[in-house]
Amino acid sequence: MAMADFMRRLASAAASETLPRFRAAGAVANKYSVGFDPVTEADREAERVIRDLIRAEFPDDGILGEEHGGEKQDSERIWVIDPIDGTRAFISGVPVWGTLVGLTVRGKAVCGMMSQPFTGELYYGTEDGAFYEGPGGPRRLATRRLPSLADATLFTTTPALFAGDLRLRYDRLEKAVRLARYGTDCYGFAMVAAGHADLAVDAGLQSYDIVGLIPVIEGAGGVVTTWEGGPAENGGDIIAAATPDIHAQALAAIRG
Repeated sequence: MAMADFMRRLASAAASETLPRFRAAGAVANKYSVGFDPVTEADREAERVIRDLIRAEFPDDGILGEEHGGEKQDSERIWVIDPIDGTRAFISGVPVWGTLVGLTVRGKAVCGMMSQPFTGELYYGTEDGAFYEGPGGPRRLATRRLPSLADATLFTTTPALFAGDLRLRYDRLEKAVRLARYGTDCYGFAMVAAGHADLAVDAGLQSYDIVGLIPVIEGAGGVVTTWEGGPAENGGDIIAAATPDIHAQALAAIRG
């Protein structure tokens, strides 16, 4: 479980930078000249300490981070980092943000984690499966096995992410499920892995928004793809489903 131990170290290091700044009056910068894409000191500092640990442990590996860019991108092994996925939630005091770190080998996500330090939760996936550590005690993660999309629970960050035809396709999916919940960022994807939800969808994701989550969801028995059914590692319009059958039903609803 050496990789699991490293995930714990990454989560702890990131938490040392994010938790003291959560629900505190820190400065927020805007990445956009038009619109709003916030970034905080917590984002930058959490990514810095994560990168330092990766460089020390795996000096030959590449790194791609949301805040500090890429290095050694020709490596077969690349660590992909989103220090705070859900910065809007972070600056609003809502604990559905998380630290995402994933490792790709030749473009395939092979291990990853989502850490939510305020609630004391760590979700991670390795070659040994997917696991949870936090309140209630450690356990192996397993997705829920519903037979019908009509009984499913769906998470999305906000339907406002979907524009034009994409919104029409999303609306078809939402109408096909039993319950839709908004505002969950990466936490909604973790809930699919934990068996509390059946679908999570978001539009326009970057690789660092999803790579850390893929091994967690797949290790728990789920499926993560683009809306076209392709690999999710490069981001895009992403769907995570609890089972291959629910995934197929959801894609059919999206396609109409």
